[in-house]
Amino acid sequence: MHLDFIKKLLLESGEILRSGFGHVTQIDNKQDQSNIVTESDFKSEELIRKLISETHPDHNILGEEHGFEDKKSAYTWIVDPLDGTSNYAAQIPWFGVLVALVKNGQPIISGAYLPISNDLYLAQKGKGALKNNKRIAVASETNLKNILCCYSLDYSIDSTKTDREVQIIKNLVQNCRNLRSTNSCVDFCLVADGRIGAALNQTMKIWDIAAPQLIIEEAGGKVTDIEGKQIVYYPSEASLDQNFTAMAANLEVHGMTLQLIKDKQFLY
Repeated sequence: MHLDFIKKLLLESGEILRSGFGHVTQIDNKQDQSNIVTESDFKSEELIRKLISETHPDHNILGEEHGFEDKKSAYTWIVDPLDGTSNYAAQIPWFGVLVALVKNGQPIISGAYLPISNDLYLAQKGKGALKNNKRIAVASETNLKNILCCYSLDYSIDSTKTDREVQIIKNLVQNCRNLRSTNSCVDFCLVADGRIGAALNQTMKIWDIAAPQLIIEEAGGKVTDIEGKQIVYYPSEASLDQNFTAMAANLEVHGMTLQLIKDKQFLY
């Protein structure tokens, strides 16, 4: 699989998002108040599906807006046509397109495109990660006090879950330089290119994390779930509703952050 194809998917769908930015005419709620969709979400995914079907007609496709198309293939394209829809609808430029090709539970090629900044991230298993055709690496800093962390917090009907997340945020902000969040793929892209030291999110879908995981790992980082376990992707109808958690950082910061979450105590 060549990176040129995934680059084409990202850039062409990204142009749809860029042209629609600031001109959203309809916003619909999906499952809850935090989960919305615009016409750009649908247009972007329809284009990506069309291009994949024309080029790889035997491959499965799983997308946020149109579900799972099962061709019984070993290969599945996982598509988030507009990650950060709430930002997009509010005319905040923190959003992007995510595409990953998964085989045997793991991404083997992936990309992320941020249309407003025109930043293109690409990765291929075992071949490193690129941003705008230049090799990238996660931050080398290992002292939490010297890094920025991102933590995304979404609405939950379970107030106990929210309380637990607020405690984690408290521990993080007391131990890192400062806390940031775009609540989108931008957070994980910033980890991949070394500007953010760690990113955490406990409310994700398969299309939110599959692409960023490979980019960050190929940039030298580590991505697991919030308990430190390997994330494995088995695309299916059931996976459309599966919740994923994710924690991304360089190896040492990942371990310290995991300790901070598990021990629920300050490191300093």
